[in-house]
Amino acid sequence: MALAIPIHLINYPLFHSILVRYFIMQHPIYRSHLFLFLFFSLTFPPAFAYDDPTTIVEEAIDYWRDASSDSVSDMTIHRSDWERTMTLRVWTRGMKDALVRVIKPKKDKGNATLTQNDKMWTFSPKTNRIIKIPSSMMKQSWMGSDFSNNDVAKADNLLKHYTHTLVGTETHEGQRVFVIKAVPFEEAPVVWGFEVVKVRADHLLLEQAFYDQDNLLVKKMETREIEKMGGKLIATIQRMQKIETPDEWTEIVVKEAEFKINVSDSLFTLSNLRNPR
Repeated sequence: MALAIPIHLINYPLFHSILVRYFIMQHPIYRSHLFLFLFFSLTFPPAFAYDDPTTIVEEAIDYWRDASSDSVSDMTIHRSDWERTMTLRVWTRGMKDALVRVIKPKKDKGNATLTQNDKMWTFSPKTNRIIKIPSSMMKQSWMGSDFSNNDVAKADNLLKHYTHTLVGTETHEGQRVFVIKAVPFEEAPVVWGFEVVKVRADHLLLEQAFYDQDNLLVKKMETREIEKMGGKLIATIQRMQKIETPDEWTEIVVKEAEFKINVSDSLFTLSNLRNPR
């Protein structure tokens, strides 16, 4: 049956929409295509926009940091002949602000680190001094761990100073995993030749590998356990492992976590770094 179209309606956008619907519903092949489209749209919600690697990295960092957070973690530093564990309270706000304070053991209690933008300060109650960490020391170990000052201070470095290429996909616990190679811009203030990150489709960072300028793997951070905490799935155990010395590693175990909390501006200040309120 032919469809009679009043000529004065042809240029109206609403009419175009109605016309498209008519042809879809009148033709079986279009109906079947529509069914498949709706099925896959509802069953498999999009994780990342068009699998764009930069978007994947950005959304993973946003998911990890969230708008704000308050967490308690145990950090264990392991060496071949000794091991020690500290309990940390960590507050974050966006990508730029973070405060880390040691609450156990007693001998380390009160040691703290404040980061704002790309700046970093540490406080030691033993000396009652605040020290600003210069850029020349950002590669050094943070609190004797296998994390560098740079790892702690610059949460969005991987986004700001690198180009990203999707080099493969894997599967983890039934979910798609994006393998992304991140190469620093020519003048970027970073020490690595490149990094390779693995991000699951639900935005969880599973692995981050660091390669030197000679393309040799230096260290790797791996997610070892995932649990629901603070209303969402997070990596609750992560280990930073040195490649040349496999018996040296640092492990972070998250004990408590809350997200999207109200935080005062006064929390991320030098005054609060020295005298917590």
